[in-house]
Amino acid sequence: MNFIKMIKRQSPGRIIALGFALVILLGSVLLMLPCSIQDGVTVRYIDALYTSTSAVCVTGLIAIDAGDTFTPLGQFFLAALIQIGGLGVTAVGAGIMLAIGKKVNLKGRTLIREAMNVNSGGGLVRFVKSIFLTTVVFELLGAALSFTVFVQDYPPIRALGISLFHSVAAFNNSGFDILGNYQNLIPYQDNVVLNLVTCGLIIFGGIGFLVIRELIAARLRWSKLSMHAKVVITVSASLIVIGAVLVKMTEDVSWMGAFFNSVSARTAGFSTYPLSEFSTPGLLVLTVLMFIGASPGSTGGGIKTSTFFVLLQGIKSAATNHTEKAFRYAIPRDAFRKAAVIMILALTVVLTATYLVLVMEPDVSLIQALFEMTSAFGTVGLSTGITVDLSDGSKLLSILVMYIGRLGPLTIASLWHFTRGERVSYPEGNIAIG
Repeated sequence: MNFIKMIKRQSPGRIIALGFALVILLGSVLLMLPCSIQDGVTVRYIDALYTSTSAVCVTGLIAIDAGDTFTPLGQFFLAALIQIGGLGVTAVGAGIMLAIGKKVNLKGRTLIREAMNVNSGGGLVRFVKSIFLTTVVFELLGAALSFTVFVQDYPPIRALGISLFHSVAAFNNSGFDILGNYQNLIPYQDNVVLNLVTCGLIIFGGIGFLVIRELIAARLRWSKLSMHAKVVITVSASLIVIGAVLVKMTEDVSWMGAFFNSVSARTAGFSTYPLSEFSTPGLLVLTVLMFIGASPGSTGGGIKTSTFFVLLQGIKSAATNHTEKAFRYAIPRDAFRKAAVIMILALTVVLTATYLVLVMEPDVSLIQALFEMTSAFGTVGLSTGITVDLSDGSKLLSILVMYIGRLGPLTIASLWHFTRGERVSYPEGNIAIG
């Protein structure tokens, strides 16, 4: 009882962080159950914890192959962890409360607003309902379309299971697959239907539920969209196109392969080509895309498209001495400051983690370590193939980076923030910049 009271006194950020941690630990236990593991397969706890973290943080980095390791029940647990992680522990909890007829109190509404990056507290319950409805519609449609592809290679029941798992993983921007043999979607690199369906699920899952709801309400009319929706759509489309062109310039892949990798690098983690064969310039392009990531209120990670946009506008404003504006709106004054803080914290996490991996893994190159840690931070799941061979220390580090990436560096930093203001004020000093 005292523990519950103590939890209730915590800030929304701390409660969300604790919720994710508890789900990760519970998931690791479920994945270690004998009924979750195939006969003759041994799973160490560190690998179960790594897999659970990767699922809940909707990353997709794997230390063990889900198709060759887990039973159908274990794969169901994995899909459930991905779903909870994608929607958010808070939104799932609120959904369960609504399903059993309970009302969401003020504290719960505050948690939902914090978790989903919603500014207003109005209509949150209706928003949660729309999130679940949107998720069900997209995932069932994605599963139905994917089934037409997988049924050609697998028995109908098996194909149905693969299709449902794939649709959940794709919409939640998690690059897990259950095809086995660490092959991901490489066998389907030329399948137009599966490539387009997967990209569609990734894109809609990555732009965020707020934008999806706006698109539906506005009936796809551009003039009716808010500044946030226009920024998210514009930046997302630009990054996909630029990324595809740059990947095509550096790698021997088809245009569809370049497009798929550009979309997937934005926090999804599926691959149709072995990334271990990519050149350093190609990996660098994907690293930048992974670092930017998806959009606020989505199932993806990274610093977010809106943060990247605000940073560019702030730099442009400083260089041209014009106010920051876009789509006939003025950008909020404190937006650039917040974006800069997120950028610096994110770079600090990725570069520190990369350094530590290079120390612990002498045989790993700089680009491989940077790519791996950016993938973990951006909750992407792409890898050059080094994940399986990482030491336990590097896996624990990767677990921490995935956790930080899913919650966001600013949320992690705020966990130690106390609301008591400063009592002393100081005169403003001078400092040379640039």
